[in-house]
Amino acid sequence: MPRTDPDGRGLRIGCGAALLNLRAAAAAAGLAPAIRLLPDPARPPLLAEILTTGGGRPDPALALLAPAVVRRRSSRLPFEDRDIAEAVRQRLYEAVSAEGAQLLFPDAWHVREVLDLAGDAEDLEAHDPGLREETRRWARTEPTGRNGTASDGVPVEAFGPLPRAGVGPVRDFAAGRPVAGRGWAPFEANPRLALLGTAHDAPVDWLRAGQALERVWLRATTDGLVASVTSQPLEWTQSTRAPRSAVCRWRVPPTRCCSTRRPTRT
Repeated sequence: MPRTDPDGRGLRIGCGAALLNLRAAAAAAGLAPAIRLLPDPARPPLLAEILTTGGGRPDPALALLAPAVVRRRSSRLPFEDRDIAEAVRQRLYEAVSAEGAQLLFPDAWHVREVLDLAGDAEDLEAHDPGLREETRRWARTEPTGRNGTASDGVPVEAFGPLPRAGVGPVRDFAAGRPVAGRGWAPFEANPRLALLGTAHDAPVDWLRAGQALERVWLRATTDGLVASVTSQPLEWTQSTRAPRSAVCRWRVPPTRCCSTRRPTRT
């Protein structure tokens, strides 16, 4: 996606998440693979080498997360407007820390700042014809299986409802297009956001950030939570530094903004 992700940052984060899933499966199988990130500078597309014959001990915490791989989903439905238990937050912190990244639950004013940035980014996207066209190619408004068999992108079934009230930080992949049968729903008034960040912002850090993102997401899934990702503010140069917090040690902006709560039953 050259307009949304010109440097391949998001792509590498996604590949890092896939790598974490492979590591979790290996740990559950009693293996401790040796991982080399970006092992050959002459071959930039080679993102990682995985040697499953390593003699180390499997990561027991990672092995416990393996069953969540097939259950983890990005939810664009309204969530319950209540806090996450402190014990659950601690496990989320530990999951991110295990991958060398940092997780922050921002306070109310910082949440509002991130939501405002997400809204600003949505407005910028709406006025960028090239980016709108890219979104139309990536997000399909027809039901899966009709007019082709695309294997990637965002299917219409994952769009979720339009917000009738509240400020849920959910990206609208319809990009102004009509979607048959799509309804409206009230979103939470006070979204619970978590910011995930790394100390540096190079391709190898993007792969590490992806592993941290997936590990915390699997941990959240195991604890009965779901999450959605709010990355719009980080796709525009003028807003990439703003999501940081004064109490944070990041030298670069967070990799992802996630909301981690239980979804409202509808």
